Amino acid sequence: MKAEIPEVVSAADVTSWSHEVDVLVIGLGVSGGCAAVEAAEAGANVLVLERSAVSGGTSALAGGHFYLGGGTAVQQATGHEDSAAEMEKYLTAVSREPEPDKIHAYCVDSVDHFNWLESLGFQFERTYYPEKAVIQPQTQGLMFTGNEKVWPYNTMAKPAPRGHKVPVPGDTGGAKLVTDLLVKRLEALKVPIEYEVGARQLVVDDGRVVGVAWKRLQESGFIKAKAVVIAAGGFVMNEEMVAEYVPQFGSKFYTLGNTYDDGLGIRMGMSVGGAVKHMDQPFITAPVYPPSRLLTGLVVNKEGKRFVAEDSYHSRTSGYVMDQPDAAAFLIVDEAHMERPDFPLCPFIDGWETVAEMEAALGIPVGNLQATLDEYNANAAKKEDPLFHKGAEWLEPQDNGPWGAFDMSLGKALYSGFTIGGLATSVDAEVLDAAGNAIPGLYAAGAGAANLVQDSKGYASGSQLGEGSYFGRRAGRHAAALT
Repeated sequence: MKAEIPEVVSAADVTSWSHEVDVLVIGLGVSGGCAAVEAAEAGANVLVLERSAVSGGTSALAGGHFYLGGGTAVQQATGHEDSAAEMEKYLTAVSREPEPDKIHAYCVDSVDHFNWLESLGFQFERTYYPEKAVIQPQTQGLMFTGNEKVWPYNTMAKPAPRGHKVPVPGDTGGAKLVTDLLVKRLEALKVPIEYEVGARQLVVDDGRVVGVAWKRLQESGFIKAKAVVIAAGGFVMNEEMVAEYVPQFGSKFYTLGNTYDDGLGIRMGMSVGGAVKHMDQPFITAPVYPPSRLLTGLVVNKEGKRFVAEDSYHSRTSGYVMDQPDAAAFLIVDEAHMERPDFPLCPFIDGWETVAEMEAALGIPVGNLQATLDEYNANAAKKEDPLFHKGAEWLEPQDNGPWGAFDMSLGKALYSGFTIGGLATSVDAEVLDAAGNAIPGLYAAGAGAANLVQDSKGYASGSQLGEGSYFGRRAGRHAAALT
């Protein structure tokens, strides 16, 4: 069963408006907050609607990385050379269907955007975290959060770390700090925020979006606006939409989202002819690190064959696991390199004195794993990997038995994910129709807009917060200009 597309309301049928504003922003996560601040600072009369009782939205679940580059103050302070051109090369390389104008703008403006974010009232630490981690547990301001150092991308653009972490320890909370600061700025700008009010339908007049229908408990009404910015999250919590667009999630994934990631904002955009892109692309992962030492091991499928460079960003590796027979894979590590994770998302299976015993226990055809291991060890001893070009720093022979195995298979490891697809948008976050024309008066940013990088194999942590905040700002400025 397909998810319901809301009906469009004709302005001619609206008898009264509860509010009349220049710019209406739907959703108060990072992207919505950025849109509202920019619109208000441009002189527009702004109103924000938030379905929940608090700000934060999907952003509140994020680890607080913003993907930024081009020579930010943190990159400079930690001695990491970068340029907008190299950042642009990289993002273009990892995009399935690159959008050159959007990628170019994002990269060229990245340093300015970094400075704008800090102007909200916090500062990224001028420090670097050198380890390979999903979310580093401390507060260092910079780390590699993508595949910049992974082949073939390291041959296409000069690698540079671009994951800028808000200085809040732990896995979550950084992005919430930014949202709280955005709310503080909105209060200073005297922008009203209506909590527990949900936008339900778009109001249209002669093909132009001119407002929304809203609902709060038993109350309902209409808000008139010269421009509407949808920043209402993704669709990972909508069972019908997941079944239709990303059925691979199924029942074996832990979904990363909040209650309101039900795709309503996307469906509202679709109701007026908004096109969607990359709806079949999820972000998926079950990290085997930290500890990063485990990445010296080798990842094989149920045939005992390698299929990916093990030093890849965790979602790239996980994306390739999904392509294997039965989505099954194992990480093989010898005793000299074995280290058990504090929070294993990929469970440890067992250890074996011989490779033959391990093959039998894992159901791998006789001799296959031994052949793969022999070839890997011979090349690793020379710091070479002719098959997958794994980085030399992670190439160490796994020849000191006994050997252990971690289960990276779907259904065994704890796979989690969220959706990447959403409304098609212009460089100014205008929602586009199927022909590429802007729908007058309608904008989208954040998780409800299609990502610049459109699959797990190319994604980098911080992409959604980085581009969501940046294109949210562009949406606010462009929407304010309509007034």
